[in-house]
Amino acid sequence: MKIRLASTLQTDSIVDGLGIRTVIWTQGCPHNCLGCHNPSTHSFEDGALIDVDEINEELDQLTSQDGITFSGGDPMCQPEACYEIAKHAHQIGMNVWCYTGYTFEELQTLSKTKPMILTFLKEIDVLIDGRFILAEKSYSLKFKGSRNQRIINVKESLAKGQVCLNEIDLELPQNDNRKKVEGVYI
Repeated sequence: MKIRLASTLQTDSIVDGLGIRTVIWTQGCPHNCLGCHNPSTHSFEDGALIDVDEINEELDQLTSQDGITFSGGDPMCQPEACYEIAKHAHQIGMNVWCYTGYTFEELQTLSKTKPMILTFLKEIDVLIDGRFILAEKSYSLKFKGSRNQRIINVKESLAKGQVCLNEIDLELPQNDNRKKVEGVYI
């Protein structure tokens, strides 16, 4: 099985989830969010097709990585391949985070016609969902680009049948002279 990637694996990331992470940059995104920081990943034709076994072998060779993070592009556009990689990551003791422009609720609806989306979702520990909205962009947010996006505990959400937010500090401390007005720094 092959996966279309935008680049090689990026190791030692500290901004794409808790801990030290390896980022898997998928290629292809239908959302085309205004202000996206990865517009080169939108095309479904670019990037390179890589065998999933090669990715898993690379993961086997890594040291000092807490987990993997799927980003892109939208990993939900390649759920079969991403599932195989996520399953392998769990088998070798890594946790799995995933960014998607779809909301958790949209994914559940999509999974009715594309069941592999739910299968992949079940292998994700933390999901950052929702399209990037430029008007809600903030540099004070941890692990997400705009305030509408949510950091979701997937296992708990699936078990309870409702979105359960991950309990982490979602805002970075502010060390400047900006004022906070209605939750926004100006």
